[in-house]
Amino acid sequence: MKKGTLKKVLKYAAKYRFLIVASMALAVVTALLSLYVPILAGRAIDHVIGKGNVDFAGVIKILINMVVCVVVISICQWFMNKANNKITFSVVRDVRTEAFDKLQKLPFEYIDSKQTGDIVSRIISDVDLFSDGLLMGFTQLFTGVVTIAGTLVFMFYLNFKIALVVVVMTPLSLIVAKFIADKSFSLFKTQSQARSDQTSFVDEMIGNLSVVKAFAHEDENMDSFDEINERLEKASIKATFISSLTNPGTRFINNLVYAAVALFGAFSCISGGMTVGGLTIFLSYANQYTKPFNEISGVITELQNALACAERVFSLIEEKPETADKENAYKLTDVNGNVVMKDVSFSYDKSKKLIENLDLNVKKGQRVAIVGPTGSGKTTLINLLMRFYDVDKGAITIDGYDIRDIRRSDIRNNFGMVLQETWLRNGTIKDNITLGREGFSDEDIIAAAKASHAHSFIKRLPNGYDTVISENGGNLSQGQKQLLCITRVMLSIPPMLILDEATSSIDTSTEIRIQKAFNKMMKGRTSFIVAHRLSTIREADVILVMKDGHILEQGDHQTLLDQKGFYYDLYNSQFA
Repeated sequence: MKKGTLKKVLKYAAKYRFLIVASMALAVVTALLSLYVPILAGRAIDHVIGKGNVDFAGVIKILINMVVCVVVISICQWFMNKANNKITFSVVRDVRTEAFDKLQKLPFEYIDSKQTGDIVSRIISDVDLFSDGLLMGFTQLFTGVVTIAGTLVFMFYLNFKIALVVVVMTPLSLIVAKFIADKSFSLFKTQSQARSDQTSFVDEMIGNLSVVKAFAHEDENMDSFDEINERLEKASIKATFISSLTNPGTRFINNLVYAAVALFGAFSCISGGMTVGGLTIFLSYANQYTKPFNEISGVITELQNALACAERVFSLIEEKPETADKENAYKLTDVNGNVVMKDVSFSYDKSKKLIENLDLNVKKGQRVAIVGPTGSGKTTLINLLMRFYDVDKGAITIDGYDIRDIRRSDIRNNFGMVLQETWLRNGTIKDNITLGREGFSDEDIIAAAKASHAHSFIKRLPNGYDTVISENGGNLSQGQKQLLCITRVMLSIPPMLILDEATSSIDTSTEIRIQKAFNKMMKGRTSFIVAHRLSTIREADVILVMKDGHILEQGDHQTLLDQKGFYYDLYNSQFA
């Protein structure tokens, strides 16, 4: 899984191969010049022959060359870091964009089955941690690898035997680093999941804080949070502890390498096989050779965390998207609004039956009310009409066309929908009414607001239609938020309407006025009305009485009352 995740990361990075090549070239220049500086230092030492016998001219010339090298190294490192930042944050941007794009294409069943906080954590927190590890990788990995390779070449050139000692001892450092890296990956994965659980819990509590306080559930929530927090603490401590062993472990091996070089080098100096300056160069190389191993071991540790987070993000990106529209999908235009459901069966959980063998024939312009107890399938019927879910069996047609053969965008553009649950975005009142749709004048917006009886409260806001509200509606009441959602539909009325408890949060007097506006709006349009308050659907052409996914009764209000069946009992329970 880890190798597969790394391949996916490299696939994203491949788009920026020019910057990667440039970064690697700068890393080569930086490493070679860094390796050339010790040679200059060794030569300078060899110019100091003894007391009163120093070649100052030669030393000064070498020092000038060293300064030039250091300046060039600094410039190369600056450009290399700039390139690495560009690569890292471009890859992160692409991953996050693709993840959010996939979010728009995921089927509703995926969204319904996942916690909101978990999805947010994958796109925000996990990608941030992924970027940290990736940046460290690009910044230190290239330079480290080039430094190790270059140092080996120079050491073999200077003294083959001592260089061989270094090479023989190197695998010990790699074995230690790999062993710890394998252990830390699974721990970082556990840490990432615990962090996701914590984000989900906090998101859930913030969104439902009023309910928490109303039921005095603060202490229980604190206990739950403490449990998650403690789990995250334990996972983090274990992951950090195991990963922190990498650096001291490799440093121990590297110090052994340094000691071995010093020992063999000293014997070589005594026997005349190497000058003191040459030993200084070799010791400097031994230090430079081992230093990248420490840095790379740190990079590997960070990469474990980054890859664990990346794996969660990629699992979201690779989720099976919503079934695509057919290539020759029908473009729904000039809709009449004849809707037919034929032998429709559907359930969210395939092991539990919900809607079975449902038949329905709705003519153009009819008002269809859907009533029934909670869980009877009313909202599910709406989800199927809007093609948020596809039927398991049977077919739904609009004007004779199976909705699976019609573009989803056309279906949804031809339905106006007002739900019980309001949704507002961060922006002005005007933005929330138009939802980014163009071509509406201020007069159109005001006319729609007047029709929905929202105009009066909007005028009282500090900046009227230009008042900025947050995504949860700010200080607006639930009823006011629902009025804004009704105004959206009033602004551009499509040929078919869905009203799912559209006035559930509105006071009775306003509801009566809105019902009149709805009656005017629904005239000549096929409309589906889900309602618990049966007083609001008495004028419907057809009332469907649902229970356990089946239509028990069907007819107008008076016909159903005369039958004295389930609807009769339901109606009288509200008006007894």
